[in-house]
Amino acid sequence: MDYKSHYFDWAATSPVDEDILKQAVELTLTDWGNPSSTHTVGKNARTLLEQARERSAKALGVKADTIYFTSGGTESDQIPLLAQLVKPAPGRILFSSIEHPAVREQALALKKCGWQVESIPADKNGIITPQAVESLLTSDTTLVCIMAVNNETGVIQPIYEIADAITKWSSGKRKPKFHVDCVQAAGKIQLNLSYPGIDSAALSSHKICGPRGIGILYVKDQFDVFLRGGGQEKGMRSGTENVLGAVAFSLALERYYNKDNSQQRQTTDDFVKKLAELKGCTIVPQGRLENPELFSPYVVQAAFDHIPGNVMLRALDSQGFYISTGSACSSKKNKRPVLEAMHITPQISENAVRFSFGSHTTAQAIDELFEAVAKVNAQFNK
Repeated sequence: MDYKSHYFDWAATSPVDEDILKQAVELTLTDWGNPSSTHTVGKNARTLLEQARERSAKALGVKADTIYFTSGGTESDQIPLLAQLVKPAPGRILFSSIEHPAVREQALALKKCGWQVESIPADKNGIITPQAVESLLTSDTTLVCIMAVNNETGVIQPIYEIADAITKWSSGKRKPKFHVDCVQAAGKIQLNLSYPGIDSAALSSHKICGPRGIGILYVKDQFDVFLRGGGQEKGMRSGTENVLGAVAFSLALERYYNKDNSQQRQTTDDFVKKLAELKGCTIVPQGRLENPELFSPYVVQAAFDHIPGNVMLRALDSQGFYISTGSACSSKKNKRPVLEAMHITPQISENAVRFSFGSHTTAQAIDELFEAVAKVNAQFNK
């Protein structure tokens, strides 16, 4: 069965680009060796891996020696966090209150290891301001983590202004490292990873039509890591390299990373406006209606009076429309820490659902989604 036409959970995962996967499989079936082996079979695999690194770097607009392949976005987020453990004494880590669990939960685990950990408050729209970051910086702050695009609300964080604020505050003293989770941003909004002040960034293949199990950690300047092993990826990420995944991810970046999203923005803005006109519908956050440019056109969150999120999900699922109630990583926990951080009421949080789109989502499909949502809503809000 083809689920793609009415699939609106791209923030959880995307359908794999079949052409890219086939190309990657064909290449690695021929050169299947271990890239660390010194014989010809291994060297051929190493060549494929380094070509994938060069291709990824070119797509991302950075140098090839700043690209490290990992197992996915979670590991790419956690390597900089765990690296704090090799520092001579516990310091202070700041992370935004709307971070993905990959950052939030790992930061809280470091707290048990003696690190000072503090959450940076968001405003009512889920935005982390440079001023909020700067107000919490201290001389022992070693790392600041802020995601570029939130996976539940789609809010775009001012990461370049934050980078500037951290750099300015650090004038004449040691600068904290600034890590950016770009998992929901890559291929969706314009990114400049080489921007001064950004020290590392995480990306994930399966969010932009690549396979699962492969990610990228961009690191401007190599640092000492906590997890050790065979020394692959210049010691940054030990473990036998996933050549198939690296090749496929590099091809996905080449095809999807810098796509023009202007048409998607218009389509999504129209969708949001129509949702807002439905009786009992609340756009989350409501500031999106006044400032749509502050939000990714690929993620929309809304709540409907008298319709718990899981009820809306099941009702749409029965009609062949596939959405979510938030982060797939938190869906079974029935918790909405991102919305709590934005001071969204418990009732709206319980009713909130997420619609997320991707490169293959059509305007017609979104129109059909709206009609299905309106039909369900009309049954509960007459």
